[in-house]
Amino acid sequence: MTALSRRWLGLGLGATLAAFAILPAHAADKVKLGVIGGDEEEIAEVAKKVAARDGLDIEVVTFSDYTLPNEALSRGDLDANAFQHKPYLDAQIAARGYKIVPAGFTIVEPIGFYSVKVKDFKNLPEGAQIGIPNDPSNGGRALNLLAANGLITLAPGKGLQPTVLDVTGNPKKVKLRELDAALLPKQIADLDGAVINTNYALGAKLDPRKDALIQESRTDNPYGNFIAVRAGDETKPAVAKLVKAYQSQEVKDFLLTRFKGAILPAW
Repeated sequence: MTALSRRWLGLGLGATLAAFAILPAHAADKVKLGVIGGDEEEIAEVAKKVAARDGLDIEVVTFSDYTLPNEALSRGDLDANAFQHKPYLDAQIAARGYKIVPAGFTIVEPIGFYSVKVKDFKNLPEGAQIGIPNDPSNGGRALNLLAANGLITLAPGKGLQPTVLDVTGNPKKVKLRELDAALLPKQIADLDGAVINTNYALGAKLDPRKDALIQESRTDNPYGNFIAVRAGDETKPAVAKLVKAYQSQEVKDFLLTRFKGAILPAW
């Protein structure tokens, strides 16, 4: 080998070593996470800070429509999402064939009934216009809440996803209007009342603890939200770190401090 060749070899080796020297000692895993904007975005930002200490970089992507995060996850535009409960995912899988699975619980938001026209649920007038979410799982959730409080009766055996066709008793002859869940807070002035998801209620400055006339049970609630991923990804180390960050003491403390019982840990 000539002196010139040795010189170029030395320069090349030096450049390679220099390149390795400037790499971080621990390159962070990265996860693109879809959430619904508002309170769920706030929670995700807390989890993001916790995850960073564990070498996980979370990019939070916000949506305003419940139907979009699963579609984005299925297409590969997201690595995970954190916005839904099992009945909702089951309905989405049945309708669209998604291969999406839960990876770990996050929060539970008891759904409630709100009104600007009556102060007591029992005083709803005959023929009242009642808004409920138009997606199958949250619509069923709303119907079960109304039935549990005596406004309607549902056919037996319908579980968590009854539909308006399953209403067998309606003594006050209320009219059930199925509307987009995100629009219900904006429509409430034109209704006698509406069943509104907690994230949308909070976004509309409604306080579930004070403003909800009736509300789901806070214990043994089957509507706990979770992190969802494509089937096969649930065992990935980055997903484990994501779940760990959400189920951290920091996130639990934030829920209790920020939402004061309106949103609870589900793990």
